[in-house]
Amino acid sequence: MRHARVLIATILLTLPAAGLADVTGPGGKTIDCYCTDKSGSRVELGEMRCLQVDGRMFMAQCQMSLNVPMWREVQSSCLSASLEPLPGTSAAPLELPQL
Repeated sequence: MRHARVLIATILLTLPAAGLADVTGPGGKTIDCYCTDKSGSRVELGEMRCLQVDGRMFMAQCQMSLNVPMWREVQSSCLSASLEPLPGTSAAPLELPQL
C-alpha cells in the first residue's frame, strides 16, 4: 500500500498542473485558479507542499473543491531527508587527493 501511495504522489507531481489552473467563466472570461502558501506566493493546482498547521506537519495538495481552490491533506507526514554519518565514520569532510 505504501508503494502505491509513493507511485500516486510521483504521478501527481509529474502531471502538468498549469493547464488545470484556468477556468472559463460566464462570457468566456478566463479565471485563474490557484492556492497560496504562507508567504502569499502563487501555488498552481496539483502542486504539493509540506504544511504546518497547529503544530502538525503534513503533505497537502492544491485542489479545487466546489469551485474554490483549497489545500487537501494527502499524507499524514512530510517527506524529509537527513544526512547523518554512518556508525564508525567521521562527519568531517574527506580531503581530496592532489592531482
